[in-house]
Amino acid sequence: MKRILLLLGISAVYLAHQDFWNWTRVEPLLFGFLPIGLWYHAAYSLLASALMWLVVKFAWPRSLEDIEKNLPATGTR
Repeated sequence: MKRILLLLGISAVYLAHQDFWNWTRVEPLLFGFLPIGLWYHAAYSLLASALMWLVVKFAWPRSLEDIEKNLPATGTR
């Protein structure tokens, strides 16, 4: 169920990235200097980062971590 919710979240964020409604707008300026499109993409970047954190936390294959733990130590780096 978690993976389905993550896939739906990824789809929603992908669709939100296609912000065709802000392409030609400059107004309103947030804080008096920040165009709405720039603000939107800053907020979108934070949302995408949070979503990727959730994907890694809940969908990362544990078997990859187990393989790394079982590798012999070589002493060289």
